[in-house]
Amino acid sequence: MIAEGRPRDSLVKYDPPLELGPAPPDALNRKGQTGKPMSLKAQLAKKAQLPPVESKPNADDVLHALLPPREWIEDAKQYTQYVSNQPATRLDVIQLQEALDQRLMERQARETGICPVREELYSQCFDELIRQVTINCPERGLLLLRVRDEIRMSIAAYQTLYQSSVTFGTRKQLQSEQGKAETEQQIAEQEETKRQREARVVELKNKVEAIERREAERRTVDERKRKEEVDFLKHQQQHLDSFLKSHDVKS
Repeated sequence: MIAEGRPRDSLVKYDPPLELGPAPPDALNRKGQTGKPMSLKAQLAKKAQLPPVESKPNADDVLHALLPPREWIEDAKQYTQYVSNQPATRLDVIQLQEALDQRLMERQARETGICPVREELYSQCFDELIRQVTINCPERGLLLLRVRDEIRMSIAAYQTLYQSSVTFGTRKQLQSEQGKAETEQQIAEQEETKRQREARVVELKNKVEAIERREAERRTVDERKRKEEVDFLKHQQQHLDSFLKSHDVKS
């Protein structure tokens, strides 16, 4: 899908845009409809067919395969812009570094953490370095392309892992929040049961103490009664012995 309007300035060095003529009718019908930005996975899946290193390809062919031309529609006209094939000098590298720092500051990119703006600008800077290297040595440019694609695949894998971990963490958090109320209710019920049983223990202890006191008092009373009975029986025995002795003497 051809973009609507001139694309944003890039750190990659391009030639002046070329006018291809009137815009296609289907592109004009889609005017005002902005396409969704291509994801990193889609960019990795959409790769240009590169010539093999063994065939000693032409620098321009490799360059246009590595960095495809940009196309857009502006004022009902279609434009295309190819990447520049001009060799880079030491001054160009210095200017690229300065432009990178300036763009980072202008677009307020984060210095740390995940930042799409910083990722985009550094990706453009790396593409420009690939362009500069490819002009002098196409084989080295193809190798740098492999390095770039490997880095992008690693980042895509990390993004997938991060999204999966966030989803897993959110699901676990929701599960814990759902079980939290039930757990709190169970804790309250157990605490209430504990208070009731503690009160029952205190009540039973009081009953035990009361029973022990009553039994102690009863044993005291019984012992006193038995002692009185024993004393009374002893007294009767002594009186009876005395009576029998006196009777024997008289007879």
